[in-house]
Amino acid sequence: MKSMPEMHFRVRWPDQTQSNCYSPSLIIKSFLRLGESYAVDDFVARCRRALEIASERVRRKFGYSCAHAAYTLGEIERIAARFAGQPNARIRVEAFED
Repeated sequence: MKSMPEMHFRVRWPDQTQSNCYSPSLIIKSFLRLGESYAVDDFVARCRRALEIASERVRRKFGYSCAHAAYTLGEIERIAARFAGQPNARIRVEAFED
């Protein structure tokens, strides 16, 4: 069976640290733009929706959801929580890597 077109995307957090994130689908490019920065809540909401769609695509194709997408979303939410309440905090999309 053919695999999904997975990809990684790298983001820079407000404290200048970076994370390499995983998506089991290219759908993430429909929700995030390279070089764009997002408010924390907006970024988390965009990632949540994109990764839910991607995981559902995996489920339809293989019969199970994508655990790696769920883990990535959990990490995004965990790190983003550090910046909650900081109205000027922005997360920048640094790279998409197929």
